[in-house]
Amino acid sequence: MDDAVATERPGPVRAGVVPGSRIALYAVAAVLVTAAPCAAVVALFGVHRVVTGVLLGGVFGIAVLVALFRRDAVVLGERGIERRTPWSAEPLSWERVVGGRFALDERARWALALDLTGDAELVLLSIPPVVRPVGNAYEMRKREQVRQLRQLLREKRIPITVLPEIATALQRHWRLAPPAR
Repeated sequence: MDDAVATERPGPVRAGVVPGSRIALYAVAAVLVTAAPCAAVVALFGVHRVVTGVLLGGVFGIAVLVALFRRDAVVLGERGIERRTPWSAEPLSWERVVGGRFALDERARWALALDLTGDAELVLLSIPPVVRPVGNAYEMRKREQVRQLRQLLREKRIPITVLPEIATALQRHWRLAPPAR
């Protein structure tokens, strides 16, 4: 599949990077939600039902974890950008976006970030460097996300600076052609 092939983008594009502190908070919440039903089952039915309690608690814990991560996102739509956390949503207009860059972050990962007015930035994506063609579902999902983000930013005429080695690797391995000038 080539980036040059015109395909419709299905609605808003989800992106965003969850900071480590919120990941830890979500993990603690999932453990607490897992422990509560487990403790209740053991208290009601005895110690011999601990496995049942762990399984029931695990289902609830995983559901809470999925809900928290699903809600924590940056959603880029036609009318604007919405930065969401489980407890708030902050709308941003496209007029606040000055430009963007696809470069190395502090952990040597590739980061796609938008520069906003007021010396702020909004990190949309952080992926390991691409060194081979798509080999698994994670890489396929990230490739599609990069394609959708690039398409949306092109439509919005947001200038994006891409490091040459990133552009070369995306084109060579993921078949994402550089933007037409």
